[in-house]
Amino acid sequence: MHSIFLNLLLFFISFQGANSIMSPLFRFCFNHENYSDSSPYATNLNQLFDLLHTKVPLNGFALDSIGQGMDKVNGLALCRGDVNATNCMSCVNDATKKLQERCPKKKGAIVWYDYCLLKYSNEYFFGESDEKNKFYMVNIYDVDDPATFNAKVNELLSGLSYNASQTPMLYAVGELQLEKAKTLYGLAQCTRDLFGPSCKKCLDDAISELPDCCDGKEGGRVVGGSCYVRYELYPIVEA
Repeated sequence: MHSIFLNLLLFFISFQGANSIMSPLFRFCFNHENYSDSSPYATNLNQLFDLLHTKVPLNGFALDSIGQGMDKVNGLALCRGDVNATNCMSCVNDATKKLQERCPKKKGAIVWYDYCLLKYSNEYFFGESDEKNKFYMVNIYDVDDPATFNAKVNELLSGLSYNASQTPMLYAVGELQLEKAKTLYGLAQCTRDLFGPSCKKCLDDAISELPDCCDGKEGGRVVGGSCYVRYELYPIVEA
């Protein structure tokens, strides 16, 4: 596990500008083995990017493999469950460009946006929960009663973990009414190469990490290569 990143807190203020939607949240160049521009791997990777860009807007998720042997590249793309096809395609298209810019010639990389994630590797990873590529984001504002609030966050997200694992999209959103007319909003989602029980375990593990990053904070996320959870005191999905 990338311990240096598990200790990294990306401070995320409640107000988000419009430009943040199409800006990368984070990325890992997790395979330091390089390929050359003229190699079959480079050709296969470009073909994979084109294929994912075409396929993912159809239902918000796509995976595929291109090539053979050591030149084979595996990849997947996932859009947030509420994102429409146009924004999904745009996000994945931008993600392919950003990965090539920020992880040049690397044989494995992943990038996350608010709207999508994109991952590729020379190693086969479909159906396996990615516990290595993970980061936190936290709202800088504190709540008045951390113990009570944390319990409500766990209640909401635990329910969403179960709901997401029971749906074909492996995605769930929900809300919980709090005191003082406040509403807690939550989201849970897995990549659809996981089965329901694996999705739930991934989400439950992510929820268990929230105290490490986001104790008593108004909002937070644990974002991984196979699943992520998020909560805020404002709506976090498209209306």
